Order: sequence, then structure tokens, then C-alpha cells
Amino acid sequence: TILVTRPAEQSAGLSRMIREAGGIPFVFPAIEIREPSDPERLADILDRLENFDLAIFVSPTAVARAFEYLDANEDWPKNLAVAAVGQGSAWALKVSGIDKVIAPTDQSDSEALLALPELQKVAGKRIVIFRGEGGRELMAQTLAQRGATIEYAECYRRARPETDVAPLLQQQGRLAFSAMVLTSRESLTNLREMLGDAWGAFASVPVFVPHERIAEAARQLGMKSIHVTSGGDAGTMQAMIKFFRP
Repeated sequence: TILVTRPAEQSAGLSRMIREAGGIPFVFPAIEIREPSDPERLADILDRLENFDLAIFVSPTAVARAFEYLDANEDWPKNLAVAAVGQGSAWALKVSGIDKVIAPTDQSDSEALLALPELQKVAGKRIVIFRGEGGRELMAQTLAQRGATIEYAECYRRARPETDVAPLLQQQGRLAFSAMVLTSRESLTNLREMLGDAWGAFASVPVFVPHERIAEAARQLGMKSIHVTSGGDAGTMQAMIKFFRP
């Protein structure tokens, strides 16, 4: 039984893959995606898309939410280049009709995207970054240092769900989780806060995370068995299968 902590709308694909591999997914979102605090600001940026040289998407959620706000009759500007921090976001863009995407293939983070040749000479470029409210500033700071003008298009905000943890505790007591999947430090922190004094029962569950930053946060919270995977659902599944079938 695998605990999947992704937002509800993002858990279907991984849950299907877990079932296909013979496991049982238990979906308990530890993070919730909500509307942006300032939708008018987002609408203004979307109305000015043709004025930018490059649009960067930091997550599949950013892709989904941005295209929800785009006018159904409005085409993506032909001269606006598109980049994504990983293959998951690149795939979401392809589904949304954008085939040509600048994205790293071996890693899914800001550092990997910033290392690509296409993002080295950006002096004088106007760049819009689609993301959730808050988050890391590395992308914007680095591109600004390279001479680009940056704007944020914040198209969603993250929140801790107000969810009863009783079903989660009952499952852990009845048939302990074999593993859990955590995809952000925020979801890890939220889960810790939601569980309260019951956290100790989960600290020994093997956890699979897509980045070392999340792994370090898990160590600080006392988790014992932490496994960093390659990006995307396929990388997560590959790591779990290897763990259970050495």
C-alpha cells in the first residue's frame, strides 16, 4: 500500500501506475491547489503575452492553471518561446498544444534548466515565469543577473488541506503503509502538521522524493528511509519497483 500525498487532481496517473505494478494506492493529498490571490494580475499578463520573448513553466500545475485562464479562442503567440523545468511540465505543455519546449532531460529543477545553452544569453530578453505564489527565487534572480527582465505570472496558490486524518491513521494501524510519495517540501511539512503527535508512526515508512532538497527536509523531520528518484511518475515507479524487488 503506497501513500500518495499529491494534490487530488495530480494523483490519478501515479495511482494508475501503482495499481498496474500490483500495488494499492492510498491517496491522501497533503497539499491543495487553490485560485490565485490576484487573478486580475494574471489576466493582465496573459493579455500581454506577445510582449515577452520567453515563458517558463515551473510545474505541470502551472501549465494546467495558466491554460485554464487563457481565452479558449486565443492562440499561444507564435514568437513566444517556451521552457519548462522538467519533462513532466514539458509533457503537460505538449498536451496543451505546445510541442517545442526547452527543458532538461536528466533533472527537473531550476538549476538544470538554467544550465541549458538556451538560457545563457538572455540579456535584454523579457521573460515571464508561470508558477504558484511564493516558491524559490533562484530562477528569476539568475536570469535577472544575466540581463533579462522578469515578471511572475502566479496562477495558483498552495494551501494545507483541512482534511480529517482519521482514515490515514486507521489505514496505518490496520495495514501499515509500505511506502509514501512526497513531491515537495511543503507537502512534507503539511503532512507533519496534519498528523501532529501521530507523526512518529509514519517516520519509519520508506519515502520516495524527486529531489535532494526534499530528502534533506525529510531527514530533518526524522524520517529513516529516504529515496531520491529521477523526475516524473516513471522515475518514481522505477525507484519503488527496484526497492521492493532488489
